[in-house]
Amino acid sequence: MFALSLSTFRERWQLFIGAIVTVVLGVALVQSSLLILLSATSYAEAITLLGMTLFLAAFLAVFIVSSTFAFTIAQRRRDLALLRLVGGGRGQLRRLLLSEALLLGLVGTALGVPLGLVTMRVQSWLLTDLGFLPDAFSPQWRAWIVAVAAGVGIGVSQLGVLAASRRASRVRPLEALRETGAATRVMTGPRWAVGLLFLAGAIALAILSQLGGPEMAIPMSMNVALTAAVALSALSPLVVPMAGRLFGLVLGRTPLGGLARANLRDGVRRSSSTAAPLLVLVALVVGMSASMSTLAEAGKRELADDVRADFVVSSTVGPLPAVASTEHVVPVTVVTTSDDEEDLDSDSALAVDEAAYQQVHHRGPVSGSLADLHGLAVAGPGLELGETLRMRIGGTEVRPRVVAVLPESYGGGASYLLPRELVSPQALAQAPVRTIVQVPPGTDPAVVEAALPQPVSTVEEWRASAASEQYATNRGIMLVLMGLAGLYSLVAVINAVVIAAAERKSEFAAARVTGLDRRQVVGMALLEAEIVAGTGVLLGLLAAAGSAAGIGGAVGLVSVPWAVIGVVAAGALLVVGATSVWTTLSATRTAPVRLVGARE
Repeated sequence: MFALSLSTFRERWQLFIGAIVTVVLGVALVQSSLLILLSATSYAEAITLLGMTLFLAAFLAVFIVSSTFAFTIAQRRRDLALLRLVGGGRGQLRRLLLSEALLLGLVGTALGVPLGLVTMRVQSWLLTDLGFLPDAFSPQWRAWIVAVAAGVGIGVSQLGVLAASRRASRVRPLEALRETGAATRVMTGPRWAVGLLFLAGAIALAILSQLGGPEMAIPMSMNVALTAAVALSALSPLVVPMAGRLFGLVLGRTPLGGLARANLRDGVRRSSSTAAPLLVLVALVVGMSASMSTLAEAGKRELADDVRADFVVSSTVGPLPAVASTEHVVPVTVVTTSDDEEDLDSDSALAVDEAAYQQVHHRGPVSGSLADLHGLAVAGPGLELGETLRMRIGGTEVRPRVVAVLPESYGGGASYLLPRELVSPQALAQAPVRTIVQVPPGTDPAVVEAALPQPVSTVEEWRASAASEQYATNRGIMLVLMGLAGLYSLVAVINAVVIAAAERKSEFAAARVTGLDRRQVVGMALLEAEIVAGTGVLLGLLAAAGSAAGIGGAVGLVSVPWAVIGVVAAGALLVVGATSVWTTLSATRTAPVRLVGARE
């Protein structure tokens, strides 16, 4: 069987090229992310982002390889049926397909490992440039990563083909040859089960995302988008024909519109395979973009509700006829112990005078009182009132008691509040500082502003600057994660369109000998592809809406990224349309009389 798999792999490489590229990217990204992750254990934000990258890369690789193999196996059902008719058993058929997947994994690993070295440098530069890692960061190579890469490449390919090989082995050979019965059934029992199960999971995650804090908001939104995308991809064979009929109400009166509608009705598997990666792309990009912009708007609103003042300066100030809260941003390390091992969590805290702080900040604690923020005391979110923390501040370890539990913050920034006397003068001198000034009634703001060291910002300007920094962080995360999703989806979409067009040469030839010219055939295929792409975009937006609704329920508002939606939708239609035109022109290059009698 391995020799037969090798022959098939060599002769029909066009069917596997998209899956090979997907596995290569998966191996390279997992290898790179793991090496950077192991070298960046002290950088919490980088670890979170790399963990999300690992999960997303593995998920997309398995999803795209499985959908690609399912499509290619369906396209080869006659060949596989002939193999069964000449004596091949179900087990042999499965071994044939698993051997092809093994070859795919080996090729993907061989190409992915060296690409991973390049990817590691690019990923490190990107994380450093975005501020998640320091400029001097350099990941370390580990020899055992090659074995992990091989496991990822072979594992992804085997997982991707497992369900499709089982399904193909159960189809009766005569049904496959005649294209009847189970061979033509797209919505199988397992597909119904997967679709409904993941749909229920997406709804449950959207509800749970309203209960999670800000740190869980982005991972939860990604999980909602992915789960909903899988559900709608499994159920897409129900939606694509309905979309064809809907567009047919407008286009069905034209010959090309009627043919496109008929092709969508009869080629459900082909249309679903093309729509699936687009659905995932739109769900991820739009869903996460909506979640991040919603969190940024929530942070901006949080600042507006919290800080009631007039001016902000980036330094300490002298005596003023106004309330001045000087706040030093001090790096801290929280030490926890588990299984006799110390876990270090790097964070930041504001060193403040509690009386002045409470006069300019109006968000009170959930429990406890900031009036007790003196001596060995600390306040922060997610803590237990009265517990003692181990903290390292400026090289000194202290054990402050939690005197107030703060609400979760969507605006980022420092997590803890410390009394200024708890921080050494040396640490205060090295820490960034800001002073928030509130002008009391009856005092001329211009007099207070003139007494402040320059530059002076109004509170509105400071809020806008803080929101801009949050948007910049979100854009960095979007660039890393959505660039990854876009690359995978682009490969999958092009691959699906190319495979579909390559297997339709006889169909296009039959259309040409019955009266259509080449331009009309290309137009028919283009119209069909754009309807499928539009359906995938709409389903993706539906999945993204579930993600945005979950985050919106948690923060009380939803920010819709209209620009992102427009760019993604236009890009999807453009890529699918250009690929469809190119592949159809290639498939119709041969004279139709030479192909009309040929079997696909």
